[in-house]
Amino acid sequence: MLRRVASHLFWTARNLERAECRARLADVNYHMLVESAAGTNDGWLPMLAITGDRDEFAERYSAADEQSVLEFFTIDERNPSSIRSCIGFARENCRALRNRISSEMWLDVNALYLDAQQWNRETFRERGVYEFFVELRDRFYHLSGVLQNTMPRGDGYDFLAVGRTLEAAENVTRLLDVKYHLLLPRPQDVGSPLDLSQWAAVLRSASALEAYIGTYGNAIRTDRVVDFLLFDETFPRAARFCVDRLEAALERVAADGQGNGENVPTAKTLALRLRSGSADATIKTGLHEYLLGIQEDCARISDEVFARYLRFE
Repeated sequence: MLRRVASHLFWTARNLERAECRARLADVNYHMLVESAAGTNDGWLPMLAITGDRDEFAERYSAADEQSVLEFFTIDERNPSSIRSCIGFARENCRALRNRISSEMWLDVNALYLDAQQWNRETFRERGVYEFFVELRDRFYHLSGVLQNTMPRGDGYDFLAVGRTLEAAENVTRLLDVKYHLLLPRPQDVGSPLDLSQWAAVLRSASALEAYIGTYGNAIRTDRVVDFLLFDETFPRAARFCVDRLEAALERVAADGQGNGENVPTAKTLALRLRSGSADATIKTGLHEYLLGIQEDCARISDEVFARYLRFE
């Protein structure tokens, strides 16, 4: 496969996953604020800290209120990681892949792009924040189903899988960090109704609440949520599940001669670390630091994948 084609596939999947994750981050933050005590100050600031966008946001916006942050995350075309920008990048990559993807996938991506061009500051007021993100989530679900059911399982599909799972593995750590940064409870607040409702919001935003209840029952505990979203080997948005699929896709690509039989070393290292990890040990040594470590490994994997498979003149 040409490196140019592999690059378009990788970035199509990665940008679509990033757009969906941004929607999930905004959604979980919104739910947490709704369920928090009235008068919570600066409730949207953690979104900017988690994604590293605080400085860029401050250059153009005077206050981190709901309207400004939602605009920045959703419709601001000057923000390369806004949902609209990510959809635009995915659409441009798909346009270069018209002979490599199904017509159904192209039509869905293009329709989402055209709709995104109509979003403006009044969109959230007219539709409501909750309704907007529910509809957007369903659009991403539909697009994922189209991709899964119309793409042949070959190198092309594997490069899509590498882009999607790499982005998803990193993003689930950011989703957990929303809870960590937003309202890190005082020791006496751990286990309180507010604390538990926030962890439930995290699970809902990963579409994981029902799966979690099926595994652990109705009792929501911090260690179990961390275990489920980081170390579960069966849930599709868990970090371990994503990294296992990432490693497998890279092994298939290497076996097909794309990487001279070599794998991406950091992917194997991260996969082994997640397979041997546990929630209790992670929380004891520092959840935030562990999540940052996964994010740093994901960045290294991205660099290694680019150098080995995607770089072209």
